[in-house]
Amino acid sequence: MKITHLKMIFGAAMIGALASLAVTLSTAAFAQAQFGTAAEAKAMLEKAVGAVKADKTKALAMFNKGEGGFKDRDLQPFCFNVSDGKIVSATSPGLLGKDARTLKDKTGKAFGQEIYAAAKVGQTTEISYMFPRPGTDPTPFQKVSFVTGVADLGCGVGYYK
Repeated sequence: MKITHLKMIFGAAMIGALASLAVTLSTAAFAQAQFGTAAEAKAMLEKAVGAVKADKTKALAMFNKGEGGFKDRDLQPFCFNVSDGKIVSATSPGLLGKDARTLKDKTGKAFGQEIYAAAKVGQTTEISYMFPRPGTDPTPFQKVSFVTGVADLGCGVGYYK
């Protein structure tokens, strides 16, 4: 009877440990799935470049509306004119029409100038800065944007670390 009792206790402890592990893993998976990854941001940028090359006007409209797969959690393309820095597509609608070169993060880093300078056709550059996540309070988080040039635009997609 003691062996049976020990088996029941051991079995219950194992079930509890496995359940705890499952909850921990599912919580981590949920947190990871909640935000876009570096690989997903790069893939979206490649898709955005293709869309701009095919039809710039249509592409910018889709980017701003988040249509055609151009809004995935916290991933969304942004673009600006290379000629004047004017933002023509943005994750934050309040940025539309502003000069990208003037953007600074909460630490004072002039990341907009870096993004503008990185807009080179055939080259993708990573720019790191602090920026609020969409739909959250204005607390800035570490963000990395992949930026490239396409036609007369600079475009990028960023993800949060």
